[in-house]
Amino acid sequence: MGDRRVAIVSDASSYVGPDLCRVLAARGHDLVVGDPAPGLVDELETDVAVVEGVRNLAKEGAAEQLVAAAMDRFGRLDSATAFTGRIVVGRFLRSSIDDLHTVLTGCVDAPYRFLRAVVPVLVEQGQGQVLLFTSAAGVRPTPGAPLYSSARAAATMLVKNVAVEVAPNGVQVNAIGTNFMDFPEFLGANGVTDETSRAKVEARVPMGRLGGLDELASMAAAFVDGTSRFTTGQFLAFDGGWSA
Repeated sequence: MGDRRVAIVSDASSYVGPDLCRVLAARGHDLVVGDPAPGLVDELETDVAVVEGVRNLAKEGAAEQLVAAAMDRFGRLDSATAFTGRIVVGRFLRSSIDDLHTVLTGCVDAPYRFLRAVVPVLVEQGQGQVLLFTSAAGVRPTPGAPLYSSARAAATMLVKNVAVEVAPNGVQVNAIGTNFMDFPEFLGANGVTDETSRAKVEARVPMGRLGGLDELASMAAAFVDGTSRFTTGQFLAFDGGWSA
């Protein structure tokens, strides 16, 4: 077993995954990355184990593959970060049970499977950090996405419950919930095609702008880089004040 910390980043293909990998590599971590973006591994100046086909953590065995890669390659695991979720929009009165099942699979099943695979290993080691990305939509009623909002709230509460259970074992479990982030999927979902449409979306944010993925990576790293070991069971909204 080496002396360097080992971190799982479940999805290094998009969103904050690549930026978080860069931050953790710069802070002396070896990495296990799921489905990395083209060129990312070559860019990282650290030892990287790549696991393909695990973006969907609701798929049976996906999270276990990430954990196995960490133990096989490095013989240890110090932190694990997961990005999950399946957005289902539309009013409650027009929803179906299939809509509910879809959103629960992406927003509750996936984080459950990830936590169930990662946490026992960290408990056995007597230390470790887990960070789960949920959504700021789980903090307040979200017109137009009631099922998504409810499922995200459930995932956040799952984090809190697991955190309390394993705190005596030296394991931290926390969550970050985002909204109004500046990345292609959010911009497309909100109809941002030019400066005018972008300004309309930004006007809904108290800080008057969208959040950067590099900013989010820096914040997330504080939960999983080993420098802060006295915070657990917490939810941080990273949304420019939208959920305040």
